[in-house]
Amino acid sequence: MNISEIELNRLAKAKIAYTTRHVDLNAIATLLTGEIKPECGDLVLARVDETGQHERLELCDSRKAIMFPGDEIVICYGNRYAPDQFEAEIPEDLSPCNLAAAGGIAAKVLSGHVKMKPPTAITPIGLLGDQQGKRINIADWALPPTSYIGQRPCTIAVVGTSMNSGKTTTAANLIKGLVNAGMKVGAAKITGTGADGDIWLMRDAGASLVLDFTHAGFPSTYRVTPQQIEGILDTLTNYLGAEGVDAIVLEVADGLYQQETSALVSSVAFREAIDGVLFATGSALGAAAGIEWLQSFNLPVLAVSGLVSASPLATRETEKAINLPIFDIQMLREQATDLLESIKATQLVVPSPRPLSDLMLTQQVSTN
Repeated sequence: MNISEIELNRLAKAKIAYTTRHVDLNAIATLLTGEIKPECGDLVLARVDETGQHERLELCDSRKAIMFPGDEIVICYGNRYAPDQFEAEIPEDLSPCNLAAAGGIAAKVLSGHVKMKPPTAITPIGLLGDQQGKRINIADWALPPTSYIGQRPCTIAVVGTSMNSGKTTTAANLIKGLVNAGMKVGAAKITGTGADGDIWLMRDAGASLVLDFTHAGFPSTYRVTPQQIEGILDTLTNYLGAEGVDAIVLEVADGLYQQETSALVSSVAFREAIDGVLFATGSALGAAAGIEWLQSFNLPVLAVSGLVSASPLATRETEKAINLPIFDIQMLREQATDLLESIKATQLVVPSPRPLSDLMLTQQVSTN
């Protein structure tokens, strides 16, 4: 490995990505080159070779900056899981790779959705280091683990069938409803890929403090260990509790079958951290299967929401498949406190969804 000083003027001209926003840039003093295996969260100075799917880079202030070939950018290494976009992994060395996410993820793209353009091509120039030549990682600026000794605020988690099933919209409208009722609400995104959109939506809904996994030192959570994700959950909820909020709304990215989501949602740690679950889905079948999966782990499912609630026809179909309420975004805003009251009053002992065989039989009878 070679260590050289980096000119401050060069760093000042670079576009610096959102995923690195917690890093004290004054700590950067050296450039590390040669035979190096990058690790998750390592900061890297890279050159844009050819823009593709991602033509803009989300900066630390959330501005989307246009990139031009030849631009130098400061991003960090990480894995990515996005069925609607790219799957990508951290490469073994500093060879040319891709900008796998607009928030600032350097990785080698393995596959992409058919609707995606080719990924933006970049060439790493070198890892960024401190004065001693130690590589700089966003984990160096993570919130330290903490304990919260007070009573845990009522906590509702939003999970879903997949990416783009309506989870963030569900979370934001739930937050808005609780805030409209006079409550102080904290929010956190526990898993996913570092980006500003979901965070700003929850802030705009009125959450007093919004955190995500980047605050815990992870640019993304794909291929992170279950223990690490449980640590993220614990750290973020403890900080929100210490903020003195009345309620916490959590979002878990992707779908129940995604490996990190599955491991977290089925864990004892998750069950002990939440009081209720809202399930976002786009179909009746997704609702029935998802609720059955969640209830198999004794999770208290409050209601269904998400894309399915945007269609009256899909809503009626779902009502035949499950024995739970379906909340559209207006209901979330107007009846958010009812969800909290149901937690307190009934401890959410809810009936299981109707077996799929019964649903199919009902549909056959109605068709005949």
